Amino acid sequence: MARKLLVASSNSGKITEIKDHFKELDFDIVTPAKFDDLGEVIEDGNSLEENALKKARDRALKTNLLTLADDTGLEVEYLKGKPGIHSARFAHEEATYKENNDKLLEVLKGVPYEKRKAQFRTVVAVVDPKQDREYTVSGYCKGYILKQRRGNRGFGYDPLFYVPEYDKTFAEMSVSLKNKISHRADALEKMKKVLKSRY
Repeated sequence: MARKLLVASSNSGKITEIKDHFKELDFDIVTPAKFDDLGEVIEDGNSLEENALKKARDRALKTNLLTLADDTGLEVEYLKGKPGIHSARFAHEEATYKENNDKLLEVLKGVPYEKRKAQFRTVVAVVDPKQDREYTVSGYCKGYILKQRRGNRGFGYDPLFYVPEYDKTFAEMSVSLKNKISHRADALEKMKKVLKSRY
């Protein structure tokens, strides 16, 4: 019988993506919706790693299942790695995607293209409560922040994040291409290798 793997997310797109990456592994992937209210996890860590582990530990403890969680940030070289862990609330605590993009354009005003290097980074954490083990991996996608939005797909900073190899922003890419080259895809492939070698 396949071992259960709880994905600590309610994002259906993310869950589909994880199922796709892990399809050759012998896991029965379940979501928090299968459980009575697990409560919120306050992501107050000082790094993506801390936040991903905090989510995974909380869910693993409450369900006693092998649990996967992730956290993602946009790291802009010129801004010394910001917005980073504050990517979702860069403009303010309740910021919309538009407000965060506007703030990023504002703080990079006048900065030339070659100095607008950036990377999306995802940390995927897996916590095994039965064996008392924890694993983390990082995935990356490198690009540049454009001076204006391009494309209407995706979410977050996708309209500003340009990948030169494909001459497209994330918001101009098909879902399948983005899922193939993204930071989360990179991290999930690395975690797949970890899980394959241990389970």
